[in-house]
Amino acid sequence: MSRGDFREGLRGGFPIMLAASPFGALFGALAVDNGFSIADAVFMSATVYAGASQMVGIELFGSNVQPWLVVLSVFAVNFRHVLYSASLAKHIRHFSFVQKLIAFFLLVDPQYAETEQRGQRGLPVTFAWYAGFGVVIYVPWLINTLIGAIFGQLIGDPKAIGLDVLLPIYFLGLVMSFRTRDRFLPIVAVSAVASVAAMHFVGSPWHVSIGALAGVLLAACLPPKRPATETHAVEKEA
Repeated sequence: MSRGDFREGLRGGFPIMLAASPFGALFGALAVDNGFSIADAVFMSATVYAGASQMVGIELFGSNVQPWLVVLSVFAVNFRHVLYSASLAKHIRHFSFVQKLIAFFLLVDPQYAETEQRGQRGLPVTFAWYAGFGVVIYVPWLINTLIGAIFGQLIGDPKAIGLDVLLPIYFLGLVMSFRTRDRFLPIVAVSAVASVAAMHFVGSPWHVSIGALAGVLLAACLPPKRPATETHAVEKEA
């Protein structure tokens, strides 16, 4: 493993870690508030490791619904990770089988976004870089879950101090990082409309997957954008 690539991954993931830290603490506080023990909260962060899905899970656990419904709901929220893994396959095909298992476990939203952008810039996606980027987010996530679970009661109602808006802002920032991609606006618009409609007619958490699938379908149906050189050649011929 290249130490230089690993350190580069650590540096790249550090700002993400700072941004994600409040979510880890918030999850720990909400988990304890919904009847989890401190150990249960940390164990869920260590094994599920998906902030939005963890939030959905603890809300359903607090509502005393059937376990299979909790699992299905978490899968619905995390279905986008299936799309993430398919998109990243071309960048990590050189990883060993064990490295791919680790890579897919660490595949959260910022990990996907940064890996995809790195690949598009033509930079090598090494396992050392990938692991460094992932570890600097994963380990503090566990620590902040523990802190939130222990001291979360001191926060009080998270909505009263506006902590509930942090997650939407965080995801909006991730989406906007892809604003230079082809067909960005129509795909995002269709995905947003489909998600809002699904939230109204189907309910949470299915609106997340339905919105994502709507965007994917539109992207698949739209014709590929011709390179600028080809477009220029056609215009000259005309």
